[in-house]
Amino acid sequence: MAGSRPKAAGYSMIEILVALVVSLVTLMGAAGLVVRTVQQETEAVQRLQALTLVQDMVDRININRQVASCYSDGANGVKVGKGATQTKDEQGTVSVSLPTCTSGNSSENAKAEADLEQWHELLSGAAVQTDDNANIGAMLNATGCIEQVSAADREYRISVAWQGMNHTQEPSNDCGSTQYTAADQPLRRTVSLLVRVGNLQ
Repeated sequence: MAGSRPKAAGYSMIEILVALVVSLVTLMGAAGLVVRTVQQETEAVQRLQALTLVQDMVDRININRQVASCYSDGANGVKVGKGATQTKDEQGTVSVSLPTCTSGNSSENAKAEADLEQWHELLSGAAVQTDDNANIGAMLNATGCIEQVSAADREYRISVAWQGMNHTQEPSNDCGSTQYTAADQPLRRTVSLLVRVGNLQ
Protein backbone atom coordinates (compact mmCIF):
# COMPACT_ATOMS: atom_id res chain seq x y z
CA MET A 1 0.00 0.00 0.00
CA ALA A 2 1.32 3.39 -0.97
CA GLY A 3 0.36 5.21 2.31
CA SER A 4 1.71 2.68 4.86
CA ARG A 5 5.02 3.18 6.79
CA PRO A 6 7.42 0.39 7.74
CA LYS A 7 7.37 -0.58 11.44
CA ALA A 8 10.19 1.10 13.41
CA ALA A 9 12.93 -1.26 14.56
CA GLY A 10 14.80 -1.07 17.94
CA TYR A 11 13.84 -0.50 21.61
CA SER A 12 11.44 2.05 22.97
CA MET A 13 12.39 4.45 25.77
CA ILE A 14 10.15 2.55 28.22
CA GLU A 15 11.96 -0.72 27.54
CA ILE A 16 15.33 0.92 28.08
CA LEU A 17 14.20 2.45 31.39
CA VAL A 18 12.82 -0.88 32.63
CA ALA A 19 16.10 -2.60 31.73
CA LEU A 20 18.06 0.11 33.61
CA VAL A 21 15.89 -0.25 36.72
CA VAL A 22 16.31 -4.03 36.73
CA SER A 23 20.07 -3.65 36.31
CA LEU A 24 20.30 -1.11 39.14
CA VAL A 25 18.32 -3.30 41.54
CA THR A 26 20.60 -6.24 40.72
CA LEU A 27 23.75 -4.15 41.22
CA MET A 28 22.47 -2.77 44.52
CA GLY A 29 21.79 -6.27 45.78
CA ALA A 30 25.27 -7.37 44.73
CA ALA A 31 26.84 -4.33 46.43
CA GLY A 32 24.96 -5.10 49.65
CA LEU A 33 26.18 -8.69 49.50
CA VAL A 34 29.79 -7.52 49.06
CA VAL A 35 29.49 -5.16 52.05
CA ARG A 36 28.01 -7.90 54.20
CA THR A 37 30.75 -10.32 53.14
CA VAL A 38 33.47 -7.82 54.06
CA GLN A 39 31.84 -7.27 57.46
CA GLN A 40 31.69 -11.02 58.11
CA GLU A 41 35.34 -11.42 57.10
CA THR A 42 36.33 -8.57 59.43
CA GLU A 43 34.39 -10.15 62.30
CA ALA A 44 36.09 -13.50 61.63
CA VAL A 45 39.56 -11.90 61.62
CA GLN A 46 38.81 -10.10 64.89
CA ARG A 47 37.59 -13.32 66.51
CA LEU A 48 40.77 -15.10 65.37
CA GLN A 49 42.87 -12.27 66.86
CA ALA A 50 40.96 -12.55 70.14
CA LEU A 51 41.44 -16.32 70.31
CA THR A 52 45.16 -15.87 69.62
CA LEU A 53 45.43 -13.36 72.48
CA VAL A 54 43.54 -15.69 74.85
CA GLN A 55 45.87 -18.56 73.99
CA ASP A 56 48.86 -16.25 74.41
CA MET A 57 47.90 -15.55 78.04
CA VAL A 58 47.13 -19.24 78.68
CA ASP A 59 50.68 -20.07 77.59
CA ARG A 60 52.16 -17.30 79.73
CA ILE A 61 50.33 -18.52 82.84
CA ASN A 62 51.29 -22.14 82.23
CA ILE A 63 54.96 -21.17 81.89
CA ASN A 64 54.83 -19.24 85.18
CA ARG A 65 52.28 -21.57 86.84
CA GLN A 66 53.75 -21.40 90.36
CA VAL A 67 52.38 -17.85 90.68
CA ALA A 68 49.24 -18.27 88.55
CA SER A 69 47.25 -16.30 91.12
CA CYS A 70 49.40 -13.23 90.35
CA TYR A 71 47.79 -13.01 86.91
CA SER A 72 44.29 -12.68 88.32
CA ASP A 73 45.08 -10.79 91.54
CA GLY A 74 43.43 -13.62 93.44
CA ALA A 75 39.64 -13.43 93.39
CA ASN A 76 39.64 -9.76 92.31
CA GLY A 77 40.33 -10.37 88.64
CA VAL A 78 42.58 -8.36 86.33
CA LYS A 79 41.62 -6.25 83.33
CA VAL A 80 44.06 -4.93 80.77
CA GLY A 81 43.69 -3.20 77.41
CA LYS A 82 41.06 -0.54 76.73
CA GLY A 83 38.86 -1.55 79.65
CA ALA A 84 41.64 -1.25 82.22
CA THR A 85 42.54 1.65 84.48
CA GLN A 86 45.22 3.44 82.46
CA THR A 87 47.56 6.36 83.07
CA LYS A 88 49.79 8.42 80.78
CA ASP A 89 53.23 9.76 81.61
CA GLU A 90 54.77 13.01 80.30
CA GLN A 91 55.78 11.30 77.04
CA GLY A 92 52.23 10.08 76.46
CA THR A 93 53.09 6.45 77.15
CA VAL A 94 50.04 4.54 78.38
CA SER A 95 50.48 2.12 81.26
CA VAL A 96 47.99 -0.08 83.04
CA SER A 97 47.53 -0.49 86.77
CA LEU A 98 48.70 -4.03 87.55
CA PRO A 99 48.17 -5.97 90.78
CA THR A 100 50.97 -6.35 93.30
CA CYS A 101 51.73 -10.04 93.67
CA THR A 102 53.18 -11.54 96.86
CA SER A 103 53.18 -15.22 95.80
CA GLY A 104 56.39 -16.93 94.77
CA ASN A 105 59.79 -15.28 94.47
CA SER A 106 60.73 -11.91 93.03
CA SER A 107 61.72 -13.38 89.67
CA GLU A 108 58.32 -15.09 89.25
CA ASN A 109 56.54 -11.90 90.33
CA ALA A 110 58.50 -9.82 87.83
CA LYS A 111 57.67 -12.24 85.03
CA ALA A 112 53.96 -12.14 85.88
CA GLU A 113 54.00 -8.34 85.85
CA ALA A 114 55.92 -8.27 82.55
CA ASP A 115 53.49 -10.78 81.01
CA LEU A 116 50.48 -8.66 81.98
CA GLU A 117 52.15 -5.50 80.68
CA GLN A 118 52.98 -7.18 77.35
CA TRP A 119 49.44 -8.56 77.05
CA HIS A 120 48.12 -5.07 77.69
CA GLU A 121 50.32 -3.74 74.87
CA LEU A 122 49.09 -6.47 72.49
CA LEU A 123 45.46 -5.72 73.36
CA SER A 124 46.18 -2.04 72.75
CA GLY A 125 47.40 -2.87 69.23
CA ALA A 126 51.15 -2.44 69.68
CA ALA A 127 51.90 -5.41 67.40
CA VAL A 128 51.21 -3.24 64.33
CA GLN A 129 51.87 0.51 64.23
CA THR A 130 51.47 3.27 61.65
CA ASP A 131 54.27 5.63 60.63
CA ASP A 132 53.27 8.03 63.43
CA ASN A 133 53.42 5.21 66.06
CA ALA A 134 49.64 4.79 66.37
CA ASN A 135 48.67 1.27 67.49
CA ILE A 136 46.41 -0.48 64.98
CA GLY A 137 47.24 -4.15 65.56
CA ALA A 138 44.25 -5.20 67.65
CA MET A 139 40.49 -5.27 67.62
CA LEU A 140 38.46 -2.16 68.36
CA ASN A 141 38.27 -1.45 72.14
CA ALA A 142 40.01 -4.73 72.98
CA THR A 143 39.97 -5.68 76.67
CA GLY A 144 41.49 -8.71 78.37
CA CYS A 145 40.17 -10.19 81.62
CA ILE A 146 41.64 -12.87 83.88
CA GLU A 147 39.35 -14.18 86.62
CA GLN A 148 40.04 -16.74 89.30
CA VAL A 149 37.15 -19.21 89.15
CA SER A 150 38.39 -21.59 91.84
CA ALA A 151 41.47 -21.09 94.01
CA ALA A 152 41.38 -24.69 95.26
CA ASP A 153 41.24 -26.15 91.74
CA ARG A 154 43.51 -23.43 90.26
CA GLU A 155 40.91 -22.62 87.63
CA TYR A 156 41.01 -19.34 85.71
CA ARG A 157 38.80 -17.82 83.05
CA ILE A 158 40.74 -15.86 80.43
CA SER A 159 38.61 -13.63 78.22
CA VAL A 160 39.05 -11.05 75.49
CA ALA A 161 36.29 -8.60 74.60
CA TRP A 162 36.08 -6.20 71.67
CA GLN A 163 33.60 -4.13 69.67
CA GLY A 164 31.92 -5.79 66.71
CA MET A 165 30.43 -4.14 63.64
CA ASN A 166 26.76 -5.02 64.08
CA HIS A 167 24.38 -5.69 66.95
CA THR A 168 24.00 -9.35 67.90
CA GLN A 169 22.93 -11.16 71.05
CA GLU A 170 24.55 -9.69 74.16
CA PRO A 171 27.31 -11.99 75.51
CA SER A 172 26.87 -13.52 78.97
CA ASN A 173 30.53 -12.89 79.84
CA ASP A 174 30.84 -9.42 81.44
CA CYS A 175 34.45 -8.78 80.32
CA GLY A 176 34.60 -5.24 78.89
CA SER A 177 30.94 -4.57 79.66
CA THR A 178 31.65 -1.31 81.51
CA GLN A 179 32.81 0.29 78.25
CA TYR A 180 29.32 0.14 76.70
CA THR A 181 25.93 1.60 77.41
CA ALA A 182 23.01 -0.80 77.85
CA ALA A 183 21.89 -0.09 74.29
CA ASP A 184 25.36 -0.84 72.87
CA GLN A 185 26.01 -4.07 74.79
CA PRO A 186 24.99 -6.14 71.71
CA LEU A 187 28.03 -4.65 69.91
CA ARG A 188 30.33 -6.32 72.43
CA ARG A 189 31.97 -9.59 71.42
CA THR A 190 33.78 -11.94 73.79
CA VAL A 191 35.74 -15.17 73.65
CA SER A 192 36.93 -16.96 76.77
CA LEU A 193 38.70 -20.09 77.87
CA LEU A 194 38.46 -21.87 81.21
CA VAL A 195 41.89 -23.15 82.22
CA ARG A 196 42.97 -25.41 85.07
CA VAL A 197 46.62 -24.73 85.85
CA GLY A 198 48.65 -27.73 86.92
CA ASN A 199 50.64 -27.52 90.15
CA LEU A 200 53.86 -29.22 89.10
CA GLN A 201 56.64 -29.32 91.68
